[in-house]
Amino acid sequence: MVSLNARIVQSNALAVCGACASYGGCQEDSVSRGPKLSDVAAAAKVHQSTASRALDPNLSRRLSPEVVERVRRIADELGYSRNAIAASLRMQRSRMVGVIVPDLTNTMFPPMFRGIEDRLSTEGYSAILANSDFRPAKERSIIDTYLDRRLDGMILASAHLEDAEQLEALARKVPVVLMNREIADASVTAVIGDDAGGISEMFAHLAGLGHERIAHIAGPQDTSTGVARRDAFLAAARKAARGFDGRLLVAAETYSEREGYRCARHLLEAGGGPTAILAANDWLAIGCLTAIEEAGLNCPQDISVTGFNDMPFADRMRPPLTTIRIPHYRMGFEAADHLLALIAAPETTPTRVVMPPALIVRGSTAQRGG
Repeated sequence: MVSLNARIVQSNALAVCGACASYGGCQEDSVSRGPKLSDVAAAAKVHQSTASRALDPNLSRRLSPEVVERVRRIADELGYSRNAIAASLRMQRSRMVGVIVPDLTNTMFPPMFRGIEDRLSTEGYSAILANSDFRPAKERSIIDTYLDRRLDGMILASAHLEDAEQLEALARKVPVVLMNREIADASVTAVIGDDAGGISEMFAHLAGLGHERIAHIAGPQDTSTGVARRDAFLAAARKAARGFDGRLLVAAETYSEREGYRCARHLLEAGGGPTAILAANDWLAIGCLTAIEEAGLNCPQDISVTGFNDMPFADRMRPPLTTIRIPHYRMGFEAADHLLALIAAPETTPTRVVMPPALIVRGSTAQRGG
């Protein structure tokens, strides 16, 4: 049988410390656990709250460098260690942000994530990254996990078009920013590329080279980028000609090299006779190059091919890929910047930030018949 004293000890071990909000005792209530914050403050000849701010990377900038240096030096000499978890509990902040991308193997996302991390780090935040594999069910499961961990905000690069109501419900629970995706009629901040402007510029480039049979491999039609780029292509194609041959349009199920290959094979076998293929992203374009080579044709002499995003190493392909450049690092940085603003002021009005495109001409496009 457990004695009364033992039960009291067990109960105290689970009590929440009033000084640091941690469970089971802490640096503030047990001499055996080492020096306390009050010891650091006394040795540094500052108030305890000042010592606390000096040891907090997010608050130390409010103090003079001399005070911060003195407090941290004394804390090191005494062997005091700040309890970051306890501090986050006191502030009701995890200082963590959840990021979801559709495909970690897509080389456009690492620069975005680097931009996110660089901006978050300036405010003492860190990021957790997860991959949804283009599966809405998996994305929802990851979001539930992030909510369970009480992360301070989320950046989503894998939102689907039918998610408007769910997205707005999520945004009422936690600050959310969309990156490289947006959802029509959803009141959520989004940082995106200029899809329509980029496709229009690329179509004009191909038309200027004398191409009249320009095909399009559209992105997945349950994503905003897939729909926006397809619509922009159709608008440009209809403006350039009296009619549009439906055989010159096919939609990919995912933004992948395999789908680019499948769609290019379809275009080559459908009888539309394309002289140029405008792909909705660079991975789709890479698949096109393989299909064209297997068909015994040459790029760009027989068929020009273009991509979208200018992912890393697009200039190392054979031939180097003509594409639309989107500033991926800046997109991630801006997404994190707007998320931090929402965390600080949840009532902030949602905004739509559009990153400008740039046409990058390389060796995968050439004059028609040249």
